[in-house]
Amino acid sequence: MTRDEYDVLREKIRRFNAAYEAGQSEISDYEYDQLMLSLKAAEADHPEWRDELSPSVVVGAPVKRESGVTVEHDVPMLSIQDVFSKEDVLAFVRSVRERHPDALFSVEQKIDGLSMSLRYEHGRMVLAETRGDGYIGEDVTLNAAVIPDVAVELPSDPGSLELRGEVYMTFEDFDRTNARQERNGRKAFANPRNCAAGTLRQLDVEETRKRGLSFFVFNIQRAENEELTRSHAEGLAYLSSRLGIRTVPAKLCGTEEEILSEIDRIGEKRGELGYDIDGAVVKIDQIAYRADFPAGEKYSAGHIAYKYPPEEKETVIRNIEVSIGMTGRVNPTAVFDPVRLCGTTVTRATLHNQDFIHELHIGIGDTVVVYKSGEIIPKIRCSVPEKRPAGTEDFLLPDRCPSCGAPIWREEDKADMRCINPDCPAQLLRHLINFVSRDAMDIKGLGEELLGALLEDGYLSSIADIYNLHLHREELIEKGLIGREKNTDKLLAAIEGSKNNEPSRLLTGLAIPGVGKTSSRTLMRALGSIDALMEADEETLRGIQDVGEVTAREIRHFFASPPNLSLIEKLKEAGVRMESGERAASDDLKGKTYVVTGSITQFPNRDAFAEFIEKRGGKLASSVSKKTTALINNDAASTSGKNKKARELGIPILTEEEFLALIKEQ
Repeated sequence: MTRDEYDVLREKIRRFNAAYEAGQSEISDYEYDQLMLSLKAAEADHPEWRDELSPSVVVGAPVKRESGVTVEHDVPMLSIQDVFSKEDVLAFVRSVRERHPDALFSVEQKIDGLSMSLRYEHGRMVLAETRGDGYIGEDVTLNAAVIPDVAVELPSDPGSLELRGEVYMTFEDFDRTNARQERNGRKAFANPRNCAAGTLRQLDVEETRKRGLSFFVFNIQRAENEELTRSHAEGLAYLSSRLGIRTVPAKLCGTEEEILSEIDRIGEKRGELGYDIDGAVVKIDQIAYRADFPAGEKYSAGHIAYKYPPEEKETVIRNIEVSIGMTGRVNPTAVFDPVRLCGTTVTRATLHNQDFIHELHIGIGDTVVVYKSGEIIPKIRCSVPEKRPAGTEDFLLPDRCPSCGAPIWREEDKADMRCINPDCPAQLLRHLINFVSRDAMDIKGLGEELLGALLEDGYLSSIADIYNLHLHREELIEKGLIGREKNTDKLLAAIEGSKNNEPSRLLTGLAIPGVGKTSSRTLMRALGSIDALMEADEETLRGIQDVGEVTAREIRHFFASPPNLSLIEKLKEAGVRMESGERAASDDLKGKTYVVTGSITQFPNRDAFAEFIEKRGGKLASSVSKKTTALINNDAASTSGKNKKARELGIPILTEEEFLALIKEQ
């Protein structure tokens, strides 16, 4: 691994850590673990790369001070070191036994939730706090108090006491919460862990109560009572039997065989539990022994977590549905018998394209293995050939659009197939939504619901029909589809005003594959008009910055289609602007790449700054690399990650004023 690759990996893991602590997991635990193993391997080969900011050292993610009341932990809430093989488990056990032959081990479920510690004084809970960065967390006492499993008052006073446990959501509460979200028109949560994290950290205590959270205590962090500081198992038993505190299911094991057997038993029962687990924790029972086995700056001592491989289940495909996407892409979807994965019931997964179907040999009636990518997106890993019913064959996608009957086109040497009719009913609503969106023609007031209603009532059969709505003004007012006179006229005025938009917005709205907001601006600055773009050959297009072979081919194919040419003519007749005023101001920044970080003072916003650079032939990137010409940051003395990286690579750091002065000088 090169230093650049290592730096990119570090930033990626930091981003995933921040998302995880915010309750928004972006990848699966397994995928994260593999990234962390790669990072540690690179640091083992190059110790000089590792510093105090490495994700291998830092616990969790920094707490956002503005997100809630923060609190410093009495006892650091560190992570548990993960292992991925039984050999690693035995190596840990044997290392402990070499020093303490009488050591016992508690094996318990590693529940997939978020850590919370509870402080008790005189038998009453006085503080509940999230893990945060391991040293500072957020005060969530009010929300913790409405979790049924959290004991607010104890039946007796055990003295000063601090407990650590896991907040999670059962499948039943998760399904009920998502059903309520959908009834109220709100976005459903991706999985129980995300839902639990968001619920614990949000500000409405009553909403926390309604959603329903659960809690297991899995460790005694600190205790005045000596009965609680000798044996982990005895401490959990005391909490459970004498104080009525709900503790994590655990088994005390003496032999290696018992430990491995309990790990296997927990793994086999995963599918029967009412909540998610992702591993088994092996802890030294004698608490005094733990200090002899420190795990480092990031991990607490005396225990490890054996991580199970990603959850997969077999199911049977009952149907394969074929739909058409916004760009006309043919989307095959497998519909199968319901299976429970990562806390949700799934019944569908994409089959991507014909090549994927043939590669996995998938047909209706086949048994397939399903998993969740990032613990969110259901995917099919493989089929099970020995369970294929007699006579079953690989599914073949149609050669005609299932919606409009137009031919399906497959580009040579490409996997995707598309319907190229822009007026295809299956594509039209999605095309309309994209066309009026903020990045495209930005027609405010013309949202998805209204577009659907206008489509259903026959007012829209093409994108160009948007500009004919004024012809139906009286009828629209009478029907109240948009509203009464004032709202209707307001929308019609917004449509009329959009005709004057730069053609780069129109180009974005056409949804040509590979041509987004940035590349649309680049194309219009280089060519000057939609007509010039229509006439440009592939060689000319490939000569434009950031336009590759595939995008050039897609543009040519789009403008070679008679229905698309007809659409452009209709838009011209309606008065939509085709000539650009965005031609490059100069090429004095051609071939140069800049990164902007921190606050902006000389421009209205970051987009305006990007436009200034792009109009002069430059490019704006999101991260610092060897290709960066300069980092623009008004706080040049900052020790932020981008400033640090720029200094390491010898890249200039300029303020906005210095950058603009340099441009003026050139």
